[in-house]
Amino acid sequence: MSADVAFGAAVAAALTLYVFVTTGGVDLGANTWGEIVLTMLGAGLGVTAVLRSARDRAWGAGLVWLFAALAALTVASIAWSVEPASSWVEANRTVSYLAAFGGAVALARLAPGRWPGLVGGIAAGASIVCGYSLLVKVFPGTFDAVDPLGRLRLPFGYWNAVGLIAAMGLPACLWAGARPGPARVLRALSVPAIAVLVTALVLSYSRSALAVAVVGVALWFALVPGRLRAATVLGLGAAGAGVLVAWALATHPLTHDHETLAARTTAGHSFGLLLVLVLVVLTVSGFALAFALDRVPVPEHLRRRVATVLLCLAALVAVAAVGALAASSRGLTGEISHVWNTLTSSSSSTNVGDNPGRLLQLGNSRSVYWHEGLKVGEHALLKGVGAGGFATAQGFYYSVQKVAQHTHSYEVETFADLGLLGVLISLALLIGWLLAAARAVAFRRVVADEFAGERAGLRTLVVIVVVYGLQSSVDWTWFIPGTTVVALVCAGWIAGRGPPARPVAVASEPRFALRSPGVGAAVTLIAAVVLLVAWAMWQPLRSADGDNAAITALVNGNTAAALNDARTAANSDPLSYEPLWTIAKAYAQLGDRAAVVAEYRKAVSVQPKNAQTWSALGDYELGILRRPREALGVLETAERLAHGSEDLSLFCAEQEVANRPVPVSCRGIE
Repeated sequence: MSADVAFGAAVAAALTLYVFVTTGGVDLGANTWGEIVLTMLGAGLGVTAVLRSARDRAWGAGLVWLFAALAALTVASIAWSVEPASSWVEANRTVSYLAAFGGAVALARLAPGRWPGLVGGIAAGASIVCGYSLLVKVFPGTFDAVDPLGRLRLPFGYWNAVGLIAAMGLPACLWAGARPGPARVLRALSVPAIAVLVTALVLSYSRSALAVAVVGVALWFALVPGRLRAATVLGLGAAGAGVLVAWALATHPLTHDHETLAARTTAGHSFGLLLVLVLVVLTVSGFALAFALDRVPVPEHLRRRVATVLLCLAALVAVAAVGALAASSRGLTGEISHVWNTLTSSSSSTNVGDNPGRLLQLGNSRSVYWHEGLKVGEHALLKGVGAGGFATAQGFYYSVQKVAQHTHSYEVETFADLGLLGVLISLALLIGWLLAAARAVAFRRVVADEFAGERAGLRTLVVIVVVYGLQSSVDWTWFIPGTTVVALVCAGWIAGRGPPARPVAVASEPRFALRSPGVGAAVTLIAAVVLLVAWAMWQPLRSADGDNAAITALVNGNTAAALNDARTAANSDPLSYEPLWTIAKAYAQLGDRAAVVAEYRKAVSVQPKNAQTWSALGDYELGILRRPREALGVLETAERLAHGSEDLSLFCAEQEVANRPVPVSCRGIE
C-alpha cells in the first residue's frame, strides 16, 4: 500500500467517523468529545510542525492567528452574551474549528507530498457518507424506522448537510476520474462514486446544495485540466444517477412523506436491487473507460476541440435559458424581477413542501431569518449579542419568538452574534485566505511539469472550499461539524502549502531538541493549556449529564440525590439556568417555597436577558405563591424580552391586580 493510499484511507476513515459521531451538530455529548479530540489532534500537529519544520517561511501562520482572533472574540462574547451558556458551547465549537484549520496548516508543512491522499480521501469519505444515506432508504426498518420524511437526512439528521457533503465530494471525484498516471482503480471507481453523490444530492431535495454543486462543477472545469477525462467520467456517473433518481422519484413511498414502514420497506428493497445493478454496471464501465483512455491516447488537437465543444454547449445552455426568460409573458427583466421577489419574499415560503417538487420552487424563508439577524445586529452593532445568542435576542424585537435557531447565513449570524468585530475579523480571514489560495494554485504563473499534478489537486481543494463557503452563506452550515471540518482542512492545507513550485522544507532532524530545558518546558506548558481547554470544553456536557441525572432522580422520588446531582451540574456550568430550575423543583418536592424562589431568582441573575428565566419566576409567584403583584412586574419583564408574546400568566396577574374576574384557565397556572 502506497503512502498516498494509506493517507487517503486514513482521511476517509476520519471523515466518515467524525460525521457519524457528530451527526448534525446538536448532540452535546457526541460533539463535545469530537471537539476535544479535534483540539488535541490539531494542537499536536501544530507543535510537531514547529519542531520538525526547517527554518523557512511559515506559510499560513498569519491566517492561523486571524482564526485565533475570531475564536478569542467568540470566547470573550460569553461576558456580554444574552445567553452565555450557549456562547460557551459555541466557543468550544470555534476553538475546535481553529484546531482543525491550524492542524491542516501544520500537516501541509509536515507532509506536503500527501495531497493526493487528502483529495482522494475526501472523495472516498463523501461517497461513503452519501452511500449510507441511500442505504437508509434501502433498509428503512433497520436504520430509521420512524422517519416520516421522504428526503434524505441521515447520518446528519439534516437534508441540506447531506446535499452539501455530496456537492463537496463531486470536485474530488472529478479530480480522481481525470487524474493521469497509474491510479487506474481510482479513476474507475470515481464513476460509481459520482452516481452515488449525484443521487444523494438530488434526493436530499436541497436546492442550495444543488445550486452550489453546479457552480462547483463548473468552476472545477474552468480551473483544472483533464476536462475530457472528467467530462466522460461525469457523464457516465450522471447517467447512472439519472436512472436511480428517476426510479426513486417515480416511487411514491420512497420519496414522499408519512408513508407506512411496510410500503417504504418494499420500495426500499426494490431500490436497493436497482442500486446494486447500476453500481455494478458503472464500475465495469469505469474500468473499461480507464483501460480505453490509457491504451488509446487522445491527440492534443482533439482534446482542444472537445473542450471547445463542451464550452459551446455550456454557453448554449446559458443562451437558451436567457431566451426562455425573454420569451416568457413577463419578459426578461420582468421574469428576473419575479424570481428575485419570489426568492426574497417570506410569504412564498409557505408554499414550499418537503416533496420532490420543491426542487423546482423558489420560495423560502431565508429573507425572514436574515432580516431578523440584521435587526439583532443593528441593536448590538460593535460586538453583537454573544455567540449563539441570536435565538434568544430575536425575541427582543419580533412578535413571533424564535422563528429559527439560526439566521441560515454565516455572514448574518456573525453580524448578529459577534457584531462588526466578528464581521471584520471574518472578512480579513477571507481576504487572507483568498490571497493564499491564489498563491498556492499559481493562477498567473507557469509551473514545472513536476508540480502540474499538485496544482490540479490544490485547485480541487480550492473548489471544495468555495462550494462550502457559498452554501454557508444561505444556511446554518457553520454549526454542522461533519461538513465544516472538511472545508477547514482543505482551507488549512491550501494556506499552509505555499507556492507549489517551492517545496516546503521538512528538517531531517528536529529543529529543536526536546531534551533542551527551554523547549521541554514550552511543550509541557502547551500540553497543560490544551488539557485545560479540553477540561473547559467538557464542563457544559458534564453539567447537562448531571442535570439529566437529577431529573431522573426526581422522577424516582430520590430528592437528596437530585439535589446533589443538580448542584454539581450548576457548579460545572454556572452560566446555565437549567440546573437551577431542577434544584427549584427538588425544593418544591420538599415543600421549601422560599428556597424555590431563591433558585428561580438565581436563574434570573445568571441569564437576566432571557425571557424564560423571568417567566419561570413569574409563573411560580403567581401560580403557587398567589402573589399577583410581585408576579406582575416579573412577567412584564418577560413580556418585554419576548416582544409581543401572548403570556397567559401576565394576563392573569393583570386581572387579579385590577380585581377583575379571573378566567377559569388561570387556575391551572403553576
